[in-house]
Parts: sequence; C-alpha cells; structure tokens
Amino acid sequence: CSAFVASPLRHARAALPPLAKAHRRGLTGAMGAVSKMEFSKLGDSDLVVSRCCLGTMTWGQQNTEEEGVKQLNLAFDEYGVNFLDTAEMYPVPTKAETQGATDRTVARWLKDRQRDKVILASKVTGWSDNVTWLPKRDGKGSRVTRKQIRDSVECSLERLGTDYIDLIQIHWPDRYVPLFGTMKFNETMYRDYEPFEEQLEEFKLLHAEGKIRYLGVSNETPFGVMKFCEAAERLDLPKIVSIQNCYSLLNRVDYETGLQEVCLPQNTNVGLLPYSPLAGGVLSGKYAVDTPEEESSKWRLNLFTGYMARYKQSLAAEAVDLYANLAKKYDMTPSEFAIAFCNSRPFVTSTIIGATSIPQLKENIGAFEKKWTDEMEADVDEIFKKYKDPSKV
Repeated sequence: CSAFVASPLRHARAALPPLAKAHRRGLTGAMGAVSKMEFSKLGDSDLVVSRCCLGTMTWGQQNTEEEGVKQLNLAFDEYGVNFLDTAEMYPVPTKAETQGATDRTVARWLKDRQRDKVILASKVTGWSDNVTWLPKRDGKGSRVTRKQIRDSVECSLERLGTDYIDLIQIHWPDRYVPLFGTMKFNETMYRDYEPFEEQLEEFKLLHAEGKIRYLGVSNETPFGVMKFCEAAERLDLPKIVSIQNCYSLLNRVDYETGLQEVCLPQNTNVGLLPYSPLAGGVLSGKYAVDTPEEESSKWRLNLFTGYMARYKQSLAAEAVDLYANLAKKYDMTPSEFAIAFCNSRPFVTSTIIGATSIPQLKENIGAFEKKWTDEMEADVDEIFKKYKDPSKV
C-alpha cells in the first residue's frame, strides 16, 4: 500500500479512530439519544463509517434544500449516521439548471457542524460527451483528465464550503465500460482514455495539498480495480479504498462473480458501498400498485428515459412480488427487507440509501436494525436461483 493509506490529512483531525471500538455497537448521537447504528472500517483507510450512508442525489430536484437539511439532521442526530455521499453533477437527472444544488444543500447543513464528525464523500464526473455544463469545462464534455480532476475537486470544495473531502470517488471510468442499463461489453466502443497512473498522480497532488483524504471508484469493473491497485503499489500512488457500485436483490451477479474476489481484504481490500439497494425504488413495491400520475411521474424509473420500459419488459416484477412476500413473512416492509439484505453481506461496508420524505427515510434507516437470519438467506437463495438479475433484459 502507498503512504496515502497510512496518513490522513494533517488538518483532518484524528477524531475518527476511537470510533473503531464502536463497530457493531451503539453510539451516542449528537442529540444525546442512543442509536443502534453500527460502524465498519472502510478498506485500507482509517475512516470508520456508519453502516448506513445517506445519499443526496434528490436534493435540488425531487427535494428542496430545506428538506435535504431536515434529512441530514434526522440521520445524523437521531440515528447516529456519520457518512454522506454527494457528487459534483447532482441532483439527478443532471442538468445545467440544477447542477450543484445538492452540494449547496450539504454546505448549508455542514456550516453548523463539527467538520471532523462528518465523513463526506463526493465524486468526480466520468467520461461524457453529454454533460457539458460542469464548472471549468469550457462547454465541453467531461473527462477524468488531470486538469478536470483538479477542477472538479476544487469546485466541489468551494460549493461544499469545506477545505477537504474525506473520500473522493471517480463517478464512472474515463474508459469505455458498459454502464447504466447496458447489458454487455461492446468491443467496438473501446476508446483511448487517461492512463490509470495519470489519474492517480493528480489525486496524489490533491492529497498532498490537504484537499482530499482518500480515493475510491464507482461503477467500476474488476479490470479497473486491479489496474488502479497495481499502479498504486508499483508507483507509490494513492490506493483506492472503496468501490460504489449498484447492488441489490435484483442486481447481484456483476459484483458476486468478479468484484467480490478482487475486493477481498486478502486481495485489494476495497470496501463496497452499494448504491440503489432498492433498485431505483422498485423493491419498495410501489411500482406494483396503481398510483396517481401526478405522484408516480416523480418516481425514479419515470425520470430516466427507457428505465420504466426496461423494467416492464423484464422478469423483475415477478421477483419483486416474491421478495415482498418474504418481507411480509418476516414482519418487514419490502424496503426494510431489501436494505437488510444488503447490510447483511460480509463484503458490504456501508449501504447508500436515499429518500424523498421523512417517513421514507425513517423506514430505510430503521432497516439497519433488522437482523438477518439463515432462514432468510435460504429463502432468498431459492428466489435467486430462478431470478438472477431479472431486470436485465
């Protein structure tokens, strides 16, 4: 491992290591209430993160700034969450008119907080010809070049109103990989990309300047994780400590058949931060009931072109019904059951959840107190044998 792993920023106070003893134990929250939140160490870093990470991508689009602040207060003060995840391109769907609104919501909340009690993660946008409105991109598309890495981090710091980011992640690779619904690798789409070494060199400089503490990846493949880790070891560059990929009851195979082995502590020791544990809300069961168009038009699958059509053409609806029945069997809501599944995986460090309302947020965070049993595992396995990643058509 490189020196990057062993040395947190000099001004990012060493208030986190004592929490290591809180792993799998209760924590007294900021408001004095005792939470049952559990904690885990993230990869090779010294970050001890809550098993629940609060996602933020609806703030500024589906939620107002005020609503985002209320969600943060609830999660941190009443449930003991210490970890949140944002991105320079948020909220989603990403567009010029709202870009940065999520960060500004976080900044409003963060200014009244003790900074070293908050583990803040953000993301540098990956390769895109369509996202042309990010700051300092001169109206051009996004790349993971050294200049754009630096511009992204420095603009994020300004929006967030902080002088360092605990975990900076590459949102998706600079090179071609199948993404966001693409089912298989298309060799004809291969393109040149910024070398792994060059990307890591810039992150090393940003670390030396005290602007970032640790580095992670997102929407990455086994090849990418191995290349980043090999380059870091060979050249004494920052080693990635986390991977943020889609993972849920409906999307397991990609991680479990390749990345799980690569990311093992015995191998690269890269912690998984699964996003979309409810598969875009599908596993909550809300798509199985008739809902007024005024409300359903705001749901995730209706916000992204083609997502609803792909869902309806797949076997996912059948699987969702079966998992909902399991949840009922174990006296859980479908959302609680789906999140408890993710939280029970031995390779998961912290599961990223999101919500558009306070009741929904309470339900989702409450799922982390649910205990997973061998019987639940056996029941899930029976469904999984027939429905392996059923939303992929």
